[in-house]
Amino acid sequence: MSAARPVQEFYSIGEVCALTDLKPHVLRYWESQFRFLNPAKNRSGNRVYKSREVELIMLVKHLLYTEKYTIDGARQRLDQYKRSGELKAQAHRALAVETARDLRRELEAVRALLDGR
Repeated sequence: MSAARPVQEFYSIGEVCALTDLKPHVLRYWESQFRFLNPAKNRSGNRVYKSREVELIMLVKHLLYTEKYTIDGARQRLDQYKRSGELKAQAHRALAVETARDLRRELEAVRALLDGR
């Protein structure tokens, strides 16, 4: 399942890609478009994401891919969430929705295998 709830404190870009089902170049591009996505870098210069950033990435993914917002629209929506104090709750909700969606896809694939399709 790609959208499992983050449990580590820090993640590499590869781990974030596996969790979110996104490519590294997409994450790097989003860093340039969403100022709150600014992962720290370790001593060797590699990006290190916190659990909170992974949840926000899932919220951005949900807004862009599921709700079909543009980058500008997603940025405005995130600003609305931040102003109203709903950002954290919405990030948790987006993570739960994506997790459920991924689980459903995996269960359908298992069902198809069992049915011989």
